[in-house]
Amino acid sequence: MKVKVISVLEDNYMYLVIEESTRDAVAVDAAVPKRLLEIIRKENVVLRAILTTHHHWDHARGNEELAQLFPGLRVFGADERIGALTHKVTHGQELTFGAIRVRCLFTPCHTSGHMCYFMWEDDSPDAPALFSGDTLFVGGCGQFFEGTAEQMHTNLTQILGTLPEDTKIFCGHEYTVRNLKFALKVEPENEAVKEKLAWARRDDQDLPTVPSTLHEEFLYNPFLRLTEEPVRRFTGRTEPVEVLRTLRSLRDSFKKPKERPNPQAMLAFDWGLLGPLLEKK
Repeated sequence: MKVKVISVLEDNYMYLVIEESTRDAVAVDAAVPKRLLEIIRKENVVLRAILTTHHHWDHARGNEELAQLFPGLRVFGADERIGALTHKVTHGQELTFGAIRVRCLFTPCHTSGHMCYFMWEDDSPDAPALFSGDTLFVGGCGQFFEGTAEQMHTNLTQILGTLPEDTKIFCGHEYTVRNLKFALKVEPENEAVKEKLAWARRDDQDLPTVPSTLHEEFLYNPFLRLTEEPVRRFTGRTEPVEVLRTLRSLRDSFKKPKERPNPQAMLAFDWGLLGPLLEKK
């Protein structure tokens, strides 16, 4: 199982998972068809399915176009709002793509229909992979747009947090440096945070910071460290759900990024539609 990390838009990731013996492939969060098609051609694979974590445009925008380009393409997800959806999946459901096994993990909160995908190959020495969308990030967790702290607590502690610790985490956005700056504010003496932040900044090169591992996340991700004394002290709370609720609220107001460009403009730029206009200038 080979995972191609594809950076798109301002800070999104989409992924192409390749079954190496058959050269069949599955895309995760296919937001920008043009870029995905370039990788498919380069890798000489056949796209068989799309796994969509949630319905937001920057994760699902390419589904309709790809479904038209590839008749019979299967599109999996847990939310009826996902474009071109052909197979609605449920928590614990397992899918098979050649040797690739997939377990669907329902993690409502960021959206009410958010699904993560846990992948592995039987009898493979390679570690399994989790495609966590906007639920779990490197050093952080997703915003509670359509859910509650109670839901996110369940997601992080009972669903994702119980996976094998060598699981590789492939998240939906490159938020790592900003997340770790906040983590350092939460735990100023945490050496794992300092080391990971220094690594993520490595010479300011614009390089992906995915994947991390679940084991690493337990060392520096404050949203997985709710019972640690420094995290409790920072939030002024002791009950884990309240620690999480306060932590997320504080993270929301921590060095907010600049206003993001208009979504349609970002897509047009990524698809190369603005090229002629820019050349005229």
